[in-house]
Amino acid sequence: MDFDCRCGVGAIVRFSHAQTGDYPSRPIRLITPAQPGGTTDILARLYGQKLTDTFKQQIVVDNRASASGVIAGELTAKALPDGYTLFMAYHQHTVTAALNPKLPYHAVNDFTPISQLTRAGLLLVINPSSPPKNLKEFIEWTKNFKGALNFGSAGTGSGGHLAGELYNLAAKVKAQHIPYKGSAPSLIDLVAGQYHYNFVGMSAAQALVKSGKLRALAVTAPKRVPSYADLPAMVEMMPGFEVVGWYGVMAPPKLPQPLVSKLHGELVRITKMKDITDRILADGAEPVGSEPEAFRQ
Repeated sequence: MDFDCRCGVGAIVRFSHAQTGDYPSRPIRLITPAQPGGTTDILARLYGQKLTDTFKQQIVVDNRASASGVIAGELTAKALPDGYTLFMAYHQHTVTAALNPKLPYHAVNDFTPISQLTRAGLLLVINPSSPPKNLKEFIEWTKNFKGALNFGSAGTGSGGHLAGELYNLAAKVKAQHIPYKGSAPSLIDLVAGQYHYNFVGMSAAQALVKSGKLRALAVTAPKRVPSYADLPAMVEMMPGFEVVGWYGVMAPPKLPQPLVSKLHGELVRITKMKDITDRILADGAEPVGSEPEAFRQ
């Protein structure tokens, strides 16, 4: 029995070395807990293309937007730690764990952190047919709203959900949360006038704001952001109102250190590329490129 165990460990070690030597030798699946068109999906495709160019292997973005990210998380946590399954996670990953202690995985211990890529505030958007033209008018409008007031988000536990509940507390309103399976479908319904407002990822809403299909009123970052310099930060009228999300890449647990190092190096290199940095800043976010342990913390 002892002999079998020792052989098993040796086989795993040899397997790891063999895998890291020519990695990657086949396509890599990048699971994202979001529908196409949302901030997380946009980042997955942006970095996925750069990794494809470097590795000469296709990075396949696999959108799994159900169950507040739990399906995507479980697929990653239970995948082989061979570097061929990666996870483009965002803040919903740990928020969901705080809301649901019975997840089929531990949000930190059952994953290998590679690098936090960006951090970003959210954008408060409304349908342009709604009366408010600025944040001050929006606050007054919601406080005096007659009837059922609703806000949408990318899903339960998302940054938009938290920002909406924080606004309920700060403004002393009772808006009902409407969760969607991703930013894109939530914005489609906001454009159609199905509910009243949304705190959404800036990159996800940018095209709709520029085209006039949505009106942006404020950001949830701690201060104004260059790409929306004319918009106030929520904290300017509501002290303490700050919601900043994180986005980063993780892998299944016990990913061999050589693979962690290789993937981390590439992700940081991509984050520092001028076209990527410019795109991140234009979307109202901030590039990070953290070390794995800093990301874990």
